[in-house]
Amino acid sequence: MILSSLFPNSTRSRRLAFVAVLALCLFGTGVAARAQQPDQDDPVETVNTNLVLLNVGVADRRGRAVTDLTRGDFTVFEDGVKQSIVNFEPVATPFSLVLMLDMSGSTRNFRPTIKQSALRFIDALHPDDRVSVIAFSNQVKTLANFTADRRKIAFAITELADGRGDTHLYPALRQALQQLSKEGKRRKAIVVLTDGLDTELSALDRKTTAQAATGEEAVAAVKPDEASPLRAVLDAADRQGVTIYPLALPSGDPKRLLPLTPPQAAVYAAARARMNTLANRTGGRLHEINRLEDMGRLYAEVAADMRTLYSIAYQSSNPRPRDGSWRAINVEVTRADTIARSRPGYYAR
Repeated sequence: MILSSLFPNSTRSRRLAFVAVLALCLFGTGVAARAQQPDQDDPVETVNTNLVLLNVGVADRRGRAVTDLTRGDFTVFEDGVKQSIVNFEPVATPFSLVLMLDMSGSTRNFRPTIKQSALRFIDALHPDDRVSVIAFSNQVKTLANFTADRRKIAFAITELADGRGDTHLYPALRQALQQLSKEGKRRKAIVVLTDGLDTELSALDRKTTAQAATGEEAVAAVKPDEASPLRAVLDAADRQGVTIYPLALPSGDPKRLLPLTPPQAAVYAAARARMNTLANRTGGRLHEINRLEDMGRLYAEVAADMRTLYSIAYQSSNPRPRDGSWRAINVEVTRADTIARSRPGYYAR
């Protein structure tokens, strides 16, 4: 723009126009800068290596959930030393949740049951829970990004969930955790429906036990918790305070394949042991689906369990170096005749 052509006869007018144009440019720059910044609704993850996040369930002696506790009712110990609670969320606080569906070849014959049960689970969640849907088989696909819109979630489950071939379970878990890392300070969980027979780990287990003469010898030869894909998932879950709920499909039950070769016995035992570890180490629970008709009920139990969890964050005062050593966590509740359940600790890395 040439100001003199617009205001040929007035020096003062040209100056005023210059000021106006300059103001517009500055304003436009500010708008552009704001446009490049994250939306206020988009959570930003802040990483603090000493901040430990816990989801804690509390029950009375009869096993009934206790949901009316406050921050002052909890005391947290790390390696026997009392810690200072820096944040507390009651049971009504919404979650960010990844629903993971095994769409490998072993689930093809009962896909309708899986989808109907998953829909029942979604209906049982808190209305403000944000849900992402991941399907995994020989590929890992995000079918719905985090949303509270139940129609989008239902469409992803009923219309988009599909697959065949291998079971890439641990790559799918890593993808779920990566997505959760973008959900900021919200409470986080993963619910994964699978037989647990990850293709890569199963191949390694068969190789390890190829020379075993008996099933007992083969099972003893595999060290399930030492698998690096499992350790990577647990470390990421520790950092974010993610609780994992595996639902074990009947196709992962070795009793359905008897008699087993020694390597088969090891593969199935290791897969189930790793699912137990995923649940126990993160404060979740493993639900075994013995009959397909029980799937919907077990999904509903997971949803109910999530609605009874408190979330606690504490700043670890542990002076020991973060050298990968185990740090034990114990949560106590002041109310009499109650028991707290959470993850037992973490490896400080």
